[in-house]
Amino acid sequence: MNRIPAANRDLARLLDAHLFVVCPNDSGSSFLAGALEACRAVWRLPREGQRTHGYAGPLPWRPHGPDGWLPGLLWAAEPRWIDLFADPCNHDWPRTRKAWHFHAHAADARASVFVTKSPSHMLCVEQLARHFDNAKFLFMVRNPYAVCEGICRYYRKSFPPRYLRQFEERGKSLPAAAAAHATNCLAWQRRNIEAWGGQGVFFTYERMCAAPEAVAEEIRALAPQLADLNLRRRIKVKSYDEPLTDMNARHFARLQSDDLAAFNRVFRDHEDALAYFGYELMG
Repeated sequence: MNRIPAANRDLARLLDAHLFVVCPNDSGSSFLAGALEACRAVWRLPREGQRTHGYAGPLPWRPHGPDGWLPGLLWAAEPRWIDLFADPCNHDWPRTRKAWHFHAHAADARASVFVTKSPSHMLCVEQLARHFDNAKFLFMVRNPYAVCEGICRYYRKSFPPRYLRQFEERGKSLPAAAAAHATNCLAWQRRNIEAWGGQGVFFTYERMCAAPEAVAEEIRALAPQLADLNLRRRIKVKSYDEPLTDMNARHFARLQSDDLAAFNRVFRDHEDALAYFGYELMG
């Protein structure tokens, strides 16, 4: 595939739309973004939007605050972290837009849709709508049990026990923090859909896996330029390299009883958030 750089082009003039994948982490957004970025009409970034050089906003893996705390994958687990990412004062969107437009590349010089995704930007949808011309959104969520299992497994595999103690030191636990993150993401996504649904399409990860062509058609209706969008294609995502597959059952099979109990202690207080998206308590 050709790799045409945007550095010497006026993307502000060439673009018909800015399309943002608005989805919590561990929820299938990497596959969706990969499928979108394979379209010939798309300008894409070499990496996730918030990891692109020149991005001017808070980063989940950068220390914040006097004690150097790291939101990491749990950027919606605590109010102070939500405030950090949601506060417009912490973002310089004109600078970020300039960096994104500079680093983008496409397969076709006539491409007219800019696509990116950064999970924590689900806290910034109003800002994206205000700062990017013809902003459009793909809102997606996933079963919170699968999300939480993936987060906990990643932390336990990637970090030593002393790092995980930051959760116990606050009288919580890693599973409780993951469950708080997942439920807060669902609550914010509900707000996004109710406020900005007219500029986007909503679907669940489960529906994308079960009816990829129907979801692709809805996306094409929102952005007709993506006529060649194919959600059935094989895309390498992290350690997986396979066609679109619903992996929830794999996550559920790995659930530990203690983790499940911890998830449910949080989820029971937020059943309305789960129910809004069609999810129920397990176990």
